[in-house]
Amino acid sequence: MRRTARWGRNSAMLSILGRASVSKVTLPMGRALLRTGLTPDSVTVIGTLAGVAAALTLFPMGHLFVGTLVIWLFVMFDMLDGAMARARGGGTRFGAVLDATCDRVADGAIFAGLAWWCAVTEPHHLLLVATLICLVTSQVISYAKARAEASGLYGDGGLIERPDRLIIVLVGTGLTGLGLWWAVHVAMWFLAIASVITVGQRMWSIAQSPGARDLIPITPKPGDTAETGTDLGDSDPPAGSGGQNPPAGQR
Repeated sequence: MRRTARWGRNSAMLSILGRASVSKVTLPMGRALLRTGLTPDSVTVIGTLAGVAAALTLFPMGHLFVGTLVIWLFVMFDMLDGAMARARGGGTRFGAVLDATCDRVADGAIFAGLAWWCAVTEPHHLLLVATLICLVTSQVISYAKARAEASGLYGDGGLIERPDRLIIVLVGTGLTGLGLWWAVHVAMWFLAIASVITVGQRMWSIAQSPGARDLIPITPKPGDTAETGTDLGDSDPPAGSGGQNPPAGQR
C-alpha cells in the first residue's frame, strides 16, 4: 500500500498545483452565479453541451486555434459548478454523478472531434492512432477508479488525470492552430503513452488494495437451482470446472 499511496500523492501533475489558486478565482464567480438563480447542475449541463458542440464542429472543420479557445472557455465555465456547490454549502450525490458523467461526454467529444480532423479533414494516420488511444484510455482511467471505489478498493493515482489531459491536448491543438504543425503530434503521442501507463498504474493500485483478492460470495436468487436449469449468469460454473466466477457486474 505504500507504493499505491505514493502514486496517489504524486498523481495529477498539473491539477494539484493549480487547484488552490483556481478556487480563489472561481469561488466569487460561483457566488455570483447562484444569485442569478442558476444551479450547479444547470451550469454542468450548459458547459458540457457547449463544449461538445464546439469540439464536434470547430475541430472537424480544421479551426484548431479557435476551437481550442472556445473549448477552454467552456471548460473553465464547467469548473464553476463545483464553486457554486461550495458557495451554497455543499453539493449533492446526483450532482457528483452528473458532473462525472458530463466530464466523460466532454472528453469523448474533444477526442472524437480531433479524430475526425486527422482522419478526414487533414489525414494523419499516426495522429489518428494516438487520438484513438487517448479516447479509449481517457474513459478507462475514469471508469477504473469509479468501479474500484464502488467495490471498496483504492482506485486513485497514476501519471495523468483529467486536468492534465485537457491541458496537454488543448496546448497541442492551440499551437498547431497557430502554425506549429508538429505540436499536436507531440502532445497526442505523449498523452497516449502517459495514459496507457496510467491505466497500468491504476490497475496495479487496485490489485494491491486490501481485499482486492478476496473471493466474492455467490448468493443464488430464490428459485434458481441447477435442477430447474435456470441460468445463474456467471455465478455457478459446472461441476468440475475448478472454480467460481463472480457475477458479471463484479468483474
